[in-house]
Amino acid sequence: MQLGGTVISSLEYPGKISLVIFTGGCNLRCPYCHNPQMISGGEEVPREDIEGEISKESDYIDAVVITGGEPLLQCAEVKKLLEYSKKLGLLTKLDSNGGFPGRLSGVINLVDYVALDVKAPFDDYNKIIGSDIGDKVKKSMEVCANSPVYLECRTTYVPGLLNEKDVEKIAKDLNCDLYTLQQFRNRTVLDKKLQKTPNPSRNELFEIAKNIKPIFSNLKVKTAEFGEEMV
Repeated sequence: MQLGGTVISSLEYPGKISLVIFTGGCNLRCPYCHNPQMISGGEEVPREDIEGEISKESDYIDAVVITGGEPLLQCAEVKKLLEYSKKLGLLTKLDSNGGFPGRLSGVINLVDYVALDVKAPFDDYNKIIGSDIGDKVKKSMEVCANSPVYLECRTTYVPGLLNEKDVEKIAKDLNCDLYTLQQFRNRTVLDKKLQKTPNPSRNELFEIAKNIKPIFSNLKVKTAEFGEEMV
């Protein structure tokens, strides 16, 4: 399968030590993508080698996190990795852009935690990221909401692409356990023009989050400087 790499992390699965598997390839071309090197694919690695790494680390980790890129582009292989992880008694987390609700439905019973990117108000996807998948993302959210999985929805706040009203509109349409507002970082982006866009400050994100708290109460802000903070 196409692999972008692996890393041990204490951050990617809240409260747990995880092996994070970065899959290569993505169906989107978001201008602010922070992993642009993985969009076109990755190194071809036998799935069995990745399973071997999971097995090797299984005594030292609590969970396996599969992220990307977009993992569900390689749904059959990802499903087998999830099955293997569950057989070892590990928790599982899947990060997805929500573009494949049918594929998500096929693996949801193997996942404990989903982090779903909600990149824009559902009817504004094409305007903001250039791909009209808002309805699919909404369906993916409902797949998760109708299952026992813990669902975190998250939005990267990019000044100039999104504004406070957009975030408010997103919050009104959410059906999830936790909403995270993430800080845009201009250091590594697909569209080089965005390198001139200032990173929003922690205070700016907190102000936006506090304004939407009456709409959606379980909120988190994530910044490079301060990490993850509940609002």
